[in-house]
Amino acid sequence: MSDDTSTINQEQASQLQVRRGAPQTFYDLTLDELTERLAELRQPAYRARQMYHWAYQQLVSDYAEMNVLPKSLRADLAESLPLTHLEPVQEIQTDDGETIKLLFRTHDGNHIETVLMFYPDRVTVCVSCQIGCAVGCSFCATGMMGLTRNLTAGEMVGQVVAAARRTRGLDRQLSNIVMMGMGEPFQNYEATMKMARILNDPEGMKFGARRITVSTSGLVPFIDKLADDPLQVKLAISLHAPNDRLRDTLVPLNRRWKVRELVDACRRYVDTTGRRVSFEYCLIKDVNDSDETARELARLLRGLLCHVNIIPLNPTPAEPSYERPSEARIHRFAQIVDTAGIPTSVRYSRGVDIAAACGQLRIEHENAAGVGGA
Repeated sequence: MSDDTSTINQEQASQLQVRRGAPQTFYDLTLDELTERLAELRQPAYRARQMYHWAYQQLVSDYAEMNVLPKSLRADLAESLPLTHLEPVQEIQTDDGETIKLLFRTHDGNHIETVLMFYPDRVTVCVSCQIGCAVGCSFCATGMMGLTRNLTAGEMVGQVVAAARRTRGLDRQLSNIVMMGMGEPFQNYEATMKMARILNDPEGMKFGARRITVSTSGLVPFIDKLADDPLQVKLAISLHAPNDRLRDTLVPLNRRWKVRELVDACRRYVDTTGRRVSFEYCLIKDVNDSDETARELARLLRGLLCHVNIIPLNPTPAEPSYERPSEARIHRFAQIVDTAGIPTSVRYSRGVDIAAACGQLRIEHENAAGVGGA
């Protein structure tokens, strides 16, 4: 058996384990699955469309608010198919109100994080796909935890709905979803894509696929799989280094799929889809921020339809020796890459003062409560 096939089979096995262990909720069901579930209750198909409308357009938080449904059906569903098992635990926000971090407790007592980011022209939610993460990037707080389990599609949908409800309460509208929270989406591929399909459904939230970005640290077989998927979500790559020597240290997954293999997969993705790839590059002082590293990054990506987001390090307890570069160094690095013909932006981490880096709030909450981590 090849390593690539083994990776896919392990992911499928993990999916099976989650399905067996996690109780099903409304948010786990596609419209067709909900229609089938209601047919077992001898309910007409139009009831499923009504429920999708109330759940994803009206954003109700309880079946009791779906007053078009018979009272007996609402009571039955509240017992047998709850909307979600996610329980809000904590909310914190920056002084300017532009970043809100939400902490949820799952049905099995774990905690996950969701971050809302408000900009003048858009509102973005950063969604978690796993409890913890197995990739172990050296600068990431989530990487300290290890992996507890994958989230279900419904647990991811629940984060988005909660964010959309919170956003509507501020007279704004959720416009973008980025799968850049806790976890590696491609190690939970099927559930992640099911989430995207549920939210994309025209009877529900009608969330445009191209407003959903799925980020990966470099599982090459799933980049090829995404390229063939009819749902046109965007792809982002957590790159962080332009060569194997450096990336092996920062992103351990690179020891399996090297930088050149990863970029070649991105070229195949662009050739197949015609869609641009975003590269996320966490800039760390005296580690990956030199002029020569910037020039090497530009050479690596030359000729590829892409955009580079330079993200100055958001310090975390993961690696205390890692520091954020100076402003001059940040802009010098970005200028070198951009001048070489690679479209480049500097994107600062939001909510540094509220532990908005992936995993930080969960760690702080569980430490304060004396709860065992992942």
